[in-house]
Amino acid sequence: MGSKKTQLIITALALFASLVGLVVLGLRPDEWVDTRISDTHQGPWFVVQVVRPRSGRPLFGLLPKVIETKMQGNDEQGFDNESRGANIGSIGHDRVEFSADGWELVIVIDDEGQVTSGTHLVFPMTIANKQRTLRCLPADLASGYLRTTKSAGADTLNGRFVVEFAHCENLETGNTIEWPPAALTVRGGFSGLPSRRR
Repeated sequence: MGSKKTQLIITALALFASLVGLVVLGLRPDEWVDTRISDTHQGPWFVVQVVRPRSGRPLFGLLPKVIETKMQGNDEQGFDNESRGANIGSIGHDRVEFSADGWELVIVIDDEGQVTSGTHLVFPMTIANKQRTLRCLPADLASGYLRTTKSAGADTLNGRFVVEFAHCENLETGNTIEWPPAALTVRGGFSGLPSRRR
């Protein structure tokens, strides 16, 4: 009797985890930007977040967050204007640059709003118990966007972005690595930043 009850509990938990996974999978990156960023900051700010693909996480990310973090670390990494060494580079309608200690994100778009080859992400990551610095690039047919608007009554820009990075290499050696198994998604936004070129 006890083993049947245990099986029922395990089955119910598995179904619940699957439903949660489907809900999360159904959330588009731009919806995340709207709901997670837009109303949580005041004044000049920026946020950059990197999300590992579900295919690179235990049980495709369906485990409870606390268990997955213990097994493999947090699936979400990133930095913002309050991170150590945070710096804002060029800011414009076609280019943004953000960095912090160990991190660098550059997004460049062309006249048609398409992500270009000048776009890259540099960040630290532990692979096979060794700390590496990765440089990741978009696919040849890049997926993503950078959208900006001018602040009302001020010469500053607000914006949001989502970019997929398909290929990564070891920054120290320049060798391509067999990771990620699917594209990394970088998403974030900024507000109240002066337009400037370096």
